[in-house]
Amino acid sequence: MVAMTESVGIAEGRPFTVYDLEAMPDDGKRYELIDGTLLVTPAPGWSHQEMAFAVAKVLDRACPPDLRVLIAPFAVRTSITNEVQPDVLVARYTDLTEANLPVAPVLAVEVLSLSTGLKDRNFKRAHYERIGSQSYWILDPREPGGVEVYELDGDDKYTLVASVVGDEVLPLRRPFPVNLSPARLLDRLRPV
Repeated sequence: MVAMTESVGIAEGRPFTVYDLEAMPDDGKRYELIDGTLLVTPAPGWSHQEMAFAVAKVLDRACPPDLRVLIAPFAVRTSITNEVQPDVLVARYTDLTEANLPVAPVLAVEVLSLSTGLKDRNFKRAHYERIGSQSYWILDPREPGGVEVYELDGDDKYTLVASVVGDEVLPLRRPFPVNLSPARLLDRLRPV
């Protein structure tokens, strides 16, 4: 657990809660909680944002009416000590509240950054698995681009079901039919 000082109004020596997140400074960083542990991430870079926005657009075009595609920052708050903000998420319309998503998203998407790779591949993947997100995608914005797709198996454990790079096209069926090409998600980073 990360200790913060009393000067920002956060008690030490106990797990962090969503109420502590409300006391965090509005400094452009992303503050998340997994099992009461505070994760602090700097603002993402251009390639991260381009890829997150591109995959959100692809998903939104294919999204059925009973689901919604949202981009960060939007909280998935499943308990008082757990609040994450996937870069992109797909949720059931009926599960959403104005303030947050209080249950597991149908799909959580994280785009890797230099500062988030370890968290995204380990802590966040384990968290989404534990709360029951059916699908978890990890996108890599480094050229030529990459996509890893994890889905819950019969034992509610994530299994890597697909991994593609560059110009390869990945036809996906969950949470709804959509085709992804990592290179196409990075097209706007290239000069015209």
